[in-house]
Amino acid sequence: MRYKFPYAAPGQVVGLLGGSFDPAHAGHAHITREALKRFGLDRVWWLVSPGNPLKEQGPEPLAKRMAKAREVMQHPRVEVTDIEVHLGTRYTAQTLAKLGAMYPQVRFVWLMGADNLAQLHRWQDWENIIQTVAMGVLARPGQRISARMSRAATVYAPYRIPGRYSQLLSHAAAPAWCFVNVPMLDISSSAIRAAGQWRSKPEA
Repeated sequence: MRYKFPYAAPGQVVGLLGGSFDPAHAGHAHITREALKRFGLDRVWWLVSPGNPLKEQGPEPLAKRMAKAREVMQHPRVEVTDIEVHLGTRYTAQTLAKLGAMYPQVRFVWLMGADNLAQLHRWQDWENIIQTVAMGVLARPGQRISARMSRAATVYAPYRIPGRYSQLLSHAAAPAWCFVNVPMLDISSSAIRAAGQWRSKPEA
C-alpha cells in the first residue's frame, strides 16, 4: 500500500518532534502539548525515526515504537508518523530539506528538549538546520544550564526570541529559536529501558 504523507494546509505551522521514541512516554506527550500552546503551532508531527545515528545500540523495532507512540500521544492536532522511512532520510537536515520541498506552503518549527540543544553541534549539518527552520526548545530537568551554554546557543544567541514572546516563533524567519521553561515530568526513555520495562527479550 502506498504511504500517505501527513496532511497540512497551506499557511499552517507544523511543529516537528523527532526521535527514536524508544519508548514514547508521558514526558513526550507533555512537551508536545506545551509546544502547541507556547509556540502557536497548528499541528505537531512526531517523526519516529528508523534509528538514532548518535546512538550505538539500535532501538526496538519501528512497529513496536510506533504502536507505543500512538498509545501515549492522543491529540486531534498531533500525528505520529514514520515519515523518515518513506522519505529515505536518516539525518534531520536531510528530512527538513525533503519536507520543505514537499510542503512549500507550510512553515515548519523544529522542536527539541534542552538536552538536544546541548549536543546540537554534534548533529550532521547542524548549522544548516538552524538556518532552515525556527526551533522551539523546551526545558528538561537538569539540562537548562548546559543547553544555554552550548555551542549552538552561543553562536546563535543574537537570534534567540525571549521566552515571554514565544508565540512569535511560529512566524519568525530562520534562524530563530526560543527557549521556554515549562513544568516538566522527570521521566526519560533511558530510565524506562534501564528498569527493564521496555526491551524485548531475546528469542530462545
